[in-house]
Amino acid sequence: MSTTRPLVQVRSIKKPAAGEKPQRVSATLPAIFGAPIRPDVVRFTWTQMNKNRRQPYAVSPSAGHQTSAESWGTGRAVARIPRVPGGGTHRAGQAAFGNMCRGGRMFAPTKTWRRWHRRISTRQKRFALASAVSATGVTGLVLARGHKIERVPEIPLVVQGSDISGLTKTKEAVKLLRSVGAYTEVDKVKDSRKIRAGAGKARGRRYVQRLGPLIILSKQDKDVSRAFRNIPGVDIGYVDRLNLLQLAPGGHLGRFCIWTQDAFEQLDKLYGTYKTQGPFARQRGRLPRAKVTNADLHRIVSSEEVRSQLRAGKRGVHVPRQRKNPLKNRTLMHRLNPYERSRIRKQLVNEKKHKSKTYKRDANVAKTERQRAQKRIKRRSAFYKVLLSNPTIYETSEPKKAAPKPAAAQ
Repeated sequence: MSTTRPLVQVRSIKKPAAGEKPQRVSATLPAIFGAPIRPDVVRFTWTQMNKNRRQPYAVSPSAGHQTSAESWGTGRAVARIPRVPGGGTHRAGQAAFGNMCRGGRMFAPTKTWRRWHRRISTRQKRFALASAVSATGVTGLVLARGHKIERVPEIPLVVQGSDISGLTKTKEAVKLLRSVGAYTEVDKVKDSRKIRAGAGKARGRRYVQRLGPLIILSKQDKDVSRAFRNIPGVDIGYVDRLNLLQLAPGGHLGRFCIWTQDAFEQLDKLYGTYKTQGPFARQRGRLPRAKVTNADLHRIVSSEEVRSQLRAGKRGVHVPRQRKNPLKNRTLMHRLNPYERSRIRKQLVNEKKHKSKTYKRDANVAKTERQRAQKRIKRRSAFYKVLLSNPTIYETSEPKKAAPKPAAAQ
C-alpha cells in the first residue's frame, strides 16, 4: 500500500480567512502501513492478551459444607449420601454435600489459583501490532468490520493536531467528528445500544454497544480525553503505547482510526522503516516483512517473465493402461497363451460329440451290463425264496399261547 499511495492528506476543520486559499498539507505514509496482514497471528495474540485482563474468581471454600451431615449407611432403603442430622424440620434428613443435592457444593469448585494468564512471545506481539496498524489503512477491511465510513474522505484519516489538542468541550468534539464525516459511526453506536443478555445485566454491565472510531494522539491530554469520553463508542489511544486490544477488538482487523498529524509522523520514528531502523529498534523490534511481496500467484504464474522460461506443453494425452485379468478376458489370454485357442476348440468339439444324437453306445459294453443286471436279479430272487422256506427265522422269544380247551359236555 505504501508504494501505491505514498502521501496522505491532512484534514483541517478550520476555515481559511477571507481571501486566502486553503492550504493542502500532506504527510508521508509510514512504513508500518506496508506490514503484512496476518489475521491468524492477530486473532491468536488477541486471545492470549485478552486472557491477561481477567480477574480471578472462585466460590467460597466452605460453600455447601456448612453442616455436619453424615451418611445413614445401608439397610434403611435410602441412598448412602450424607444427610443432615436432627428432626422437627424439613432440613433434617435431606441429602447434603453432593453437587446433585439442594444446598450442596458445585462440582469441581472453582479456585483462585487457576492458570488465568498466558505468556506471549514478544516478537509475536510486535508482529500482531504491526498487522493491526497496517489493516487500519485498508478501506475494505474497515468496511468489512462494520464501520460506517462512507462519508469519510480518506483512509487512513489524518487530522491536524491543533484541531484536536485544543478541544475541551464535548460539543466541540462532536463538531470535529461531523466535519470529517465520522459522526455516522457514532449514530451507529447509539442505535446498537441494547440490554445485555444474561446475568451480567445485574452486575454493572447492563448495556452493550458496538465500538466507534479510535482517536490516536501523540501524547496524553486530559482535556481531549474529557471532551471525547461522553461520546458513545469513541476511544482514545496514544501512539507510543498502541494497544492490540483497541486496534483489533475481538481479534478482528480493521478498526476505524483517526490519527493526529503528530502521532502519524511519529510512527516511522517509533517503528522504523524497511530501509533504516528507528531509534527505538531495540525496544520495538524491526518491522515484519512479507514472505511474498505479491500475493497474486495467478498473476505471477501467468506473467510473460515466468512463461518464457517454461517448455511447451505436451499435446498428447497420456491415458493410463487398464490392467485386465487374463483368466476373465479371453483376448488377453490368447495373447499370452497362443495354445489356448486350440485347447478351447478341442473342448468344444468333444462336447459336441458327446451331445450329438448320432452317437451310439458300444454293443459289447451294453451286453455285459445287461448280463450283470440279470445275475443280480437271480441272486436276489434265490435269497428271497430261501428266506421264506426257513420258518425259524420268524420265531420270536415270546412263549406260544396254549390253545383253548373245548368245553365239557353236560
